[in-house]
Amino acid sequence: MQLVQQGRYEKALAAFEKLLPAAPPEIKERCRMYIQTCQRQLEQSRLTFLTPEEHNDYAVSLLNTGYYEEAREQFSSILADHSGADYAFYGLALLDSITGRPQDCLKHLARAIELNPRNRLQARVDNDFQSMMDDPRFTELLYPEVP
Repeated sequence: MQLVQQGRYEKALAAFEKLLPAAPPEIKERCRMYIQTCQRQLEQSRLTFLTPEEHNDYAVSLLNTGYYEEAREQFSSILADHSGADYAFYGLALLDSITGRPQDCLKHLARAIELNPRNRLQARVDNDFQSMMDDPRFTELLYPEVP
């Protein structure tokens, strides 16, 4: 477990694979889970993307398959390298909506709209914002009053 916490996934994977055959039945399933976690982390670290948009596609695929924390890491990674990537802010807003973080959702969506006003139109029809529909701040963000 210490190796996993330290991010040393290759060594942790080897240790769990060695432990698995001799592990008591009540620990075997947990070992398998940690093996999968290590494999997933190692796979992610090997990923390379030709463009930030390609990286975003991968992050969205993680989001769509329920790997929320991994998706959050990928969106954040995009923004670390490309601070103007409106689509990554939009992805974070979706993720925040799905995972029950309304304040973060509003912040990320506002930034996505600021960078690209078309995101406002997209958010109006995006079912992933369903949990935000009753929030008046969300409505104000999507339907600002015309002066």
